[in-house]
Amino acid sequence: MPLALDRRATVQLGLAALGASFLTACGNRSPAQIDPAEPGSEIELISSDVRPAAGDPTLVPQVVAGLQTFSGRLYDALAREHEGENLVLSPFSVLVALGMTLTGAAGRTAAEMREVLGADALGERWHAGLNALTRSLHGLAGDQERADGSSAEVALASADQLFGQQGVAWEQEFVDLLAKEYGAPMRAVDFVGQTERARRLINDWVEARTADRITDLVPEGVLDVSTRLVLVNAIYLKAPWEEPFEKTLTTRGAFRRADGSTVQADLMRRPDVGARLTSGKGWRAVTLPYAGRRLAMTVVLPDDSDDDGAGLAGVERRLAADGLAVFTPTEDGGETTAVDLTLPRWTFRTAAPLREVLAGLGMPTAFTDAADFTPMTEEDLDLVVSEVLHQAFVAVDEEGTEAAAATAVVMTETSAPLTEAFVVDRPFLFVVHDVAHGTPLFVGRVTDPTA
Repeated sequence: MPLALDRRATVQLGLAALGASFLTACGNRSPAQIDPAEPGSEIELISSDVRPAAGDPTLVPQVVAGLQTFSGRLYDALAREHEGENLVLSPFSVLVALGMTLTGAAGRTAAEMREVLGADALGERWHAGLNALTRSLHGLAGDQERADGSSAEVALASADQLFGQQGVAWEQEFVDLLAKEYGAPMRAVDFVGQTERARRLINDWVEARTADRITDLVPEGVLDVSTRLVLVNAIYLKAPWEEPFEKTLTTRGAFRRADGSTVQADLMRRPDVGARLTSGKGWRAVTLPYAGRRLAMTVVLPDDSDDDGAGLAGVERRLAADGLAVFTPTEDGGETTAVDLTLPRWTFRTAAPLREVLAGLGMPTAFTDAADFTPMTEEDLDLVVSEVLHQAFVAVDEEGTEAAAATAVVMTETSAPLTEAFVVDRPFLFVVHDVAHGTPLFVGRVTDPTA
């Protein structure tokens, strides 16, 4: 996406003292944001005079539609790489991290990224739509009143941060756009002289914003003296159910894996939970609201038959072809009914490099010597995306759901009524999403809840 570069003001990342406290990020904030004391050393904050904008709410439906398509394709690619394994990812986190990167891309590099992210139709306005969506999601956090009059707190927040090589002259247009639409400040680190220290600072920042659920996002060996910029998004969710499960009803029971073998899992049960049931060819789904009924989890259970298109593989093919929209009902997506629900508890994480996956989805140029990120800096640096790292965590129990994810784009220089039974006792998909738009915050599959 070419940026207008007629204003050539230079942003210099000066040398930072590496001995005091790490400055608090001033990016996308919300009352639910985890904000412990910053770990690590003092890092120079490079801010912009441009204040964060409110975004354009009218563009949110188009941004979500593109995200749902992107989510299906991304899930499909990772599911093939992790065949037979549990899987969780945050398409929203990946989208935001790549969106920040897109602000500094041009030419063919930008065109490919826009197509993959579903941003083609909106052009540069897409960033304003994503900004408005992020603000809308942050507004879902805080104290929530349940239908029974009780209250519960939902934590949902994301934060964006750039870590840039000290001494590099970054284009003011690039820094301003990130400040305006992403609220993302830049901090100066020394990838050249203190590579490992820079890596630890990035990982510490992520851990502080995900309640330590995402650790070692950037592993050893990923950064080196040629690294110039790392763009990071982190998202954290802790949401209690609208109708929690009774722990006394949780029992050990059989969960049948895809190969026909069984394991004994902790199966939660709620005999009369209020939920929405939907169905399609080869699947049924139940949508469970979290407290306040503005966030939900949809569990997609494949039919237990040998018909063509049935089974987990058939549902995943549908997901890859049609995106997540079919599985994420919005506010007008059906009536609530009483469901006799049996659902396993599960906890796991997935760590996945996305470079090859994203190249395969249609944006290979960003990872090659032909990449064009000249709008990022006025210096003669041949920047290329060397890796996109993603890690996600999910835990589901009787109380609710805790989930976290982070994405890092690493850039280097080359050089009681009647109820219907819904027993989830075999591999299934899950999607955590907002109810207003069906925004897929987290998506995954459970092939073995005991793994």
